[in-house]
Amino acid sequence: MISFIICLIALILGYLIYGKVVEGVFGPDDRPTPAMEKADGVDFIALPTWKIFMIQFLNIAGTGPIFGAIMGAKFGPSAFLWIVFGCIFAGAVHDYLSGMVSMRNGGIGLPEVIGKYLGTKMRTAMLVLTVFLLIVVGAIFIYSPAVILGGICGSLTFWIVAIFIYYIIATMLPIKKIIGRVYPLFAASLLFMALALLVMLLVKWPTIPEIWDGLGNRAMEASPTWKDNIFPCLFIVISCGAISGFHATQSPLMGRCLGSERMGRPVFYGAMITEGIVAMIWAAIGSYFFYASPQPGYELQSVAGNSGFATSAPHVVNIICRDWLGMVGGILALLGIVAAPITTGDTALRSARLIIADFIKVSQKKTKPRLYITIPLFLLTFSLLMWQVANPEGFGVLWQYLGWFNQCLTAITLWTLTVYLIKERKMYMITYVPAVFMTIVTSTYFFVSGQLLGLPAMVGYPLGLCVSAVVWGTFHLWYLKYKKSVGTNDEGEKI
Repeated sequence: MISFIICLIALILGYLIYGKVVEGVFGPDDRPTPAMEKADGVDFIALPTWKIFMIQFLNIAGTGPIFGAIMGAKFGPSAFLWIVFGCIFAGAVHDYLSGMVSMRNGGIGLPEVIGKYLGTKMRTAMLVLTVFLLIVVGAIFIYSPAVILGGICGSLTFWIVAIFIYYIIATMLPIKKIIGRVYPLFAASLLFMALALLVMLLVKWPTIPEIWDGLGNRAMEASPTWKDNIFPCLFIVISCGAISGFHATQSPLMGRCLGSERMGRPVFYGAMITEGIVAMIWAAIGSYFFYASPQPGYELQSVAGNSGFATSAPHVVNIICRDWLGMVGGILALLGIVAAPITTGDTALRSARLIIADFIKVSQKKTKPRLYITIPLFLLTFSLLMWQVANPEGFGVLWQYLGWFNQCLTAITLWTLTVYLIKERKMYMITYVPAVFMTIVTSTYFFVSGQLLGLPAMVGYPLGLCVSAVVWGTFHLWYLKYKKSVGTNDEGEKI
């Protein structure tokens, strides 16, 4: 538990110290924001900062920092380090700059930002990738809560239809109508649940593996069926609690509601650090559940039908909340498992609508243009949803690929932000280093992961490094040409 406490303190200090550094690199000022210049009462609308923070937190969090942290905890204490370093030096930087760069460019969506700094071809490619990712998120987060609710009352079909209708309404309506009113309450519930579990952790003070006990792959020691290596799999499994490309689609959404650039750090950087804290809490709970000494948590609790190391993340959530927090905990668990994915899904599809609108340059102020985009978007989502329902393994297949696509988007966004900082003659190393790292992660995962190509390590890792080297080399060729064209040295100073 000492490692856990140190990591929590590190996250808070990361916001106070490194967050200030990143803010200084970007340089927010008092210029009018898109919420002021493009106010339309629908998507561009100034909201109170506290409300934007709560919406941003819920948009990027959902169940991501819960399920991912629990599954990542199976690797051992290395999960703690990834959450801390990933969140402070990569994830929060990624979320902050993607929101602020969008604001500096009139509140445009992620593909438009990528297109401006990486070229029109990349813009088109990222439009397809981003919209596909958001549709998959929407489809997954209709199906999973519908299954849970169908097991409580009603039928699966009823809940799929009900959630689908809600998605359409939430995507179409002005952001203040539903999202601005309800989401802060959901976010507050998630924060309350995390705080309550933190208190229980401190009270129980379980004996869990410490960082100095070793950073090896404990999962391989615990389960003979475990095949995933820490690198790169841990960095894919824990995404939302450390760094996630999906967040870059959400930050512009809230960037359209900020009344001042100076509120960017508490909203974007702060929401990511808060998510990291939530992930740390659940990673510690996961460590308790799988590795507590002298007995793991699952041996101390009733886990009928779902016992042992292979217990799924949703069952861990249900068991812990019920046993630690009682009836209130059960309600909060239901809220976390059901409401959180629903809210993530509808904002994903809202982002998809806005991204498409930006691409085809169609104003979303009036209802008809919104319908023109929403109807085909939801037809695609519905088709994917029906395929998922018809195929027993559909959910698992989509979830496996979602993680990889998500981190690919992360890497591309970081390269985009690096180019932005270079062109603005700012300290680009804050995004360059994470960009290189995430490129290596996604490239090697593609070749060695059993969910993708599943090549032997001696083949997959070299191939991943070769792909990463090509990306790195392409960037540096551009960098050398750019320096020559503008006449600057490595520090961005004119020569």
